[in-house]
Amino acid sequence: MNQPEKTAPRLGSSLRKSVLGLVLFALVTAGAVSVTKLLTGERITDNRAEAEARLLLELAPPEEGYQLDLDQPLTLPAAPELGHKDAFQAHLAYQNDQPALLLLPVIAPDGYTGNIELLVALQLNGKVQGVRVTQHLETPGLGDKIEEKKSDWIHSFAGRSLENPEPEDWTVKKEGGEFDQFTGATITPRAVVHAVKRSLIWYQQEKGQLP
Repeated sequence: MNQPEKTAPRLGSSLRKSVLGLVLFALVTAGAVSVTKLLTGERITDNRAEAEARLLLELAPPEEGYQLDLDQPLTLPAAPELGHKDAFQAHLAYQNDQPALLLLPVIAPDGYTGNIELLVALQLNGKVQGVRVTQHLETPGLGDKIEEKKSDWIHSFAGRSLENPEPEDWTVKKEGGEFDQFTGATITPRAVVHAVKRSLIWYQQEKGQLP
């Protein structure tokens, strides 16, 4: 008759131990995930910064006499047309101790699968020195041809300006513009072309205010 009374405490104790075990497991797992995320996030940030530094030096190559101090960026005010709602950092490259290139981070918000992040190097006369893609999520085999390692399409901006071509021709050929699109992919190259055009218009309007 007393057996049920002894069983109940044992069941309660077992249940408490199980709950405690689950709580401890959850805490340990959450801690491990947080640490992994922190370490991985730092590594990703470092890798991205290193990749962007390589692209900066590629667009302002020291062997061509450009001097670029990566540790001394320019802080510029918010520029929504470039994709920056807050103050952002750019770089100024010199030749013979004179300003020669403005290297702008530009975001194209209208890619096929999201933002396309660019680095646009502008000569101070308003011509494009070059453009490179720093980050994107475009479709492999289609939209990813904006990458230099996938095609030479990105080089088509070198030497261009708002006079070459005229502003109305700064779009893809499918829409009557100057720039090639990709087979099966129009949205991605169009987004990049429009972003580079916006950077030229921004520079034309703001160059007198730049430090």
